[in-house]
Amino acid sequence: MKLLEPAQIGTLRVKNRMVMSAMTRSRADQNGVVGDLQVQYYTQRVSAGLIITEAINISPDAIGSPLTPGLFTPAQIEAWQKVTTAVHEQGGLIIAQLWHTGRAGHSTDRKGVLPVAPSAVAITGAQHFTSQGPKDYETPRALDLDEIEQIITDYGQAARNALTAGFDGVELHAANGYLPNQFLADSTNRRTDQYGGNIANKARFILEVMQELIRAVGGDKVGIKLSPFHPYGGILFDDPVATFAYLIEQLNQLDFAYVELMKRSPLFPVPHYPTEDEIDLFGPQITHTLIANSGYDKASGEAELTKGIAKLISYGTLFLANPDLPRRFELDAPLNQPDRATMFGGGEQGYVDYPFLTAH
Repeated sequence: MKLLEPAQIGTLRVKNRMVMSAMTRSRADQNGVVGDLQVQYYTQRVSAGLIITEAINISPDAIGSPLTPGLFTPAQIEAWQKVTTAVHEQGGLIIAQLWHTGRAGHSTDRKGVLPVAPSAVAITGAQHFTSQGPKDYETPRALDLDEIEQIITDYGQAARNALTAGFDGVELHAANGYLPNQFLADSTNRRTDQYGGNIANKARFILEVMQELIRAVGGDKVGIKLSPFHPYGGILFDDPVATFAYLIEQLNQLDFAYVELMKRSPLFPVPHYPTEDEIDLFGPQITHTLIANSGYDKASGEAELTKGIAKLISYGTLFLANPDLPRRFELDAPLNQPDRATMFGGGEQGYVDYPFLTAH
């Protein structure tokens, strides 16, 4: 089975081609500090070839949702060190996903401060989960050039903090409607300066952040996650094919480890987008190691690897509900079903209590 074959990601030798993708679980404390529950959660899943953490806030300004972890205070760094040490002791590899939520947040959980974004354009038609329940999205404040420069610097510092905390690398979360995605998208970027207007300018922020991450920790420890056709968070492109062809062409000129490419959800169709599969369409353009993400099971993951475009497959909810997912795939064993009611927030239930296969 190709899924269980070893592979190379940058300088990391992974024991199989099954990656645990990032999943927000909202179980840090009020100060963004993880604890013993996270140590248990991640070490339970060390059978993954590579673990990508839940998204981690790079700064106080990056925070969008309650009980999400950070990587910018000594207490946060020290807490993550316990996670990485435990994962490594169990033979696992773990990468930190770096997160700035941009407009996808609320002042309720930002000490009364409005979220920031490329432009003052609010998310409509949805509500944000806050510590005080669902609330309408606020109109964010548009960033000035000095603030953009500071955020890029914050990404670099967060990457260095990640290595201090013992992580094996970092992934830029440039998908799912968060700040890098907001700079890239036509629906969210109305700027007229060097960060807006044409495709090259809209891609500038992502490319500058990637350059900063590579400078900070070395390209062999850097990856990026992209979601070309996923309209989550009000992200829409006039011409997604041209936008991502340009971005990929520019990324190909940078020396880093991998691209994780997320496929659209059938729940969010966009009429004017191509119907072609993102891996088939964009994958051949990517020169870095490609991880295919979203909606895969054993059969479709194996089929994707057999096509030869993607080298690894990342699994989300299947790893959430099945900490021993590679073994279950190997034995064709039944899978635990995820409890969607306990995905975000809470304690042990739906987090560390999913059963392992019993030993034979």
